[in-house]
Parts: sequence; C-alpha cells; structure tokens
Amino acid sequence: MSYDAEISRNNPTCFLFLIDQSGSMDEKIPAIGKSKAQFVADVLNKTLYQLTIRCSRAEGVRNYFEIGVLAYGDNIVRSGFGGELSEGVIHPISAVADHPLRVEERTKTVDDGAGGFIKQSTKFPIWFEPVMSGNTPMCAVFRQAAEILVDWCDRHPDSYPPIMINVTDGQSTDGDPELITDQVKLIDTQNGDCLVFNLHVDTSDDEPVVFPVAESVLPDQFGKMLFRMSSPIPPNLLPVARDYYPGTADGARFFAYKAGIEAIVNFFEIGTRASNLR
Repeated sequence: MSYDAEISRNNPTCFLFLIDQSGSMDEKIPAIGKSKAQFVADVLNKTLYQLTIRCSRAEGVRNYFEIGVLAYGDNIVRSGFGGELSEGVIHPISAVADHPLRVEERTKTVDDGAGGFIKQSTKFPIWFEPVMSGNTPMCAVFRQAAEILVDWCDRHPDSYPPIMINVTDGQSTDGDPELITDQVKLIDTQNGDCLVFNLHVDTSDDEPVVFPVAESVLPDQFGKMLFRMSSPIPPNLLPVARDYYPGTADGARFFAYKAGIEAIVNFFEIGTRASNLR
C-alpha cells in the first residue's frame, strides 16, 4: 500500500490522539518545572493550532483534516475536547479552529535581530486540559479508537489512512493492548492501513530511543511491546524523520521510548506531517 493519496476537502485524512491522563502523569519534568501532563497538553494544543494554520486559506480553514482526542485515565475513556467539541470525538479541522476552550496570552523568546533575544506576547488557543488521576486503561482506549477508525474508514474509503498517536508514560492496567493494536493496524482505506504511532514520555535523563528498527535495542519488555504496537514509518514521512533524526533507517517504527522535552516536540511535529494537501 502506497500512502500517497492526495489530501483534499473531498478526501481528508484523520488524526486521532490518545492521551494518557493517569495519576503518574503528574510527575514533574525537572528542566521546566511542569508535569508530564501539562507539557504534553501544551504540545498537543500547539500541534492543533499548527494544523489549523496549515489548513488556513484566504476564504477560511479548509477541512483537509479531521481531528479527534481520546483521554484515558482513572478507569475511563472520554473525549479530550471540551465545550462545544465535547459531543462526539472526531471533528473537522474548521470546527476545531472555531471552538477552542479559551485563548491565553503567553510569552515566547524570539531573536531580536541584533544578536540578542526578547520576550514577545502571543495568543495560545487551548483545546485540551491536563488531568492526572487513577489508572491507565489502555485496552479500553484502543478498543474505542478501533470503533471510531472503522467508521471513519468506511466513510472515507479513498482517503489517506488515519494516523493514531498514543502518548503514555506507563503500562496498561486493564490487560494486554498488543492484540487490540494488531487489529487496529488492519483497519484500512484503499490507500493503506491505519498508522499507529506510540510515544512513551519520561522524566529521566536517559537517552531516548527514537524510531528504532528492531525491538532488541529497547531496554525492557514494556518498550519492546510498544515497539511491536507501532507501525513502520510510511515512505512519505521518512525524509521528514531524517530531517530531525538523520540516522532513521528504512523499516524504522514510528515509536519513541523514554522521550524527554525535545523528543516529545519532535514526535508530534513529524507525526502530523501528512503531505499532498490539495
């Protein structure tokens, strides 16, 4: 299967984010003083904003993408969107653009053009709130994701296949999710099977394992399982992955283990770079 379908308003593609909101996500990342949950929420909100910008044209936001967020923790799975987007899970990108929960004023550091840096105020839309509670029902969230993606692919048979990005910091507490993800990866459009990407976030100083080609490089059985649960990087994303990680090999899986700040940001940026917008 080729993963080369043009992405258009008639044939959009889908991004479905699965975000772990278990109690362990409250662990602080020392370098920034934020919890894993807060940092992941910031990166996800920035990613959603960037996706709306990519789809913006003079006449408005074109629906090249449909977006969903499932949050899982405390033994429940729910839509990660609030407000007017809380009904249902998958929404066209124009609806996402129109309905953030709020817009915050934040500051960022930018080059002043004279060899220094200045603080600049910027608007930051918020769609997804950090939550940290309870266990990690990974099987339940994958089952719900599978139902959503079967329905989506049935309605979009000619589209670029959906991309599901699972972000977690720990092991499933409701069973073995590997068999379920094997089934998810069989859901398809005429252009290819659904793509399952896994991001394991961590606060240690260990070097992350990013885009491995074999499970033997992973340090433990949990990492090896997440590797097996992840899809190979599709051909159109290999050049993008190599821009960030030049050693990325053919056959590498779209998976990062023990990811810190930089690897988390890079993973989201590469994972949402579906191309061929028309």
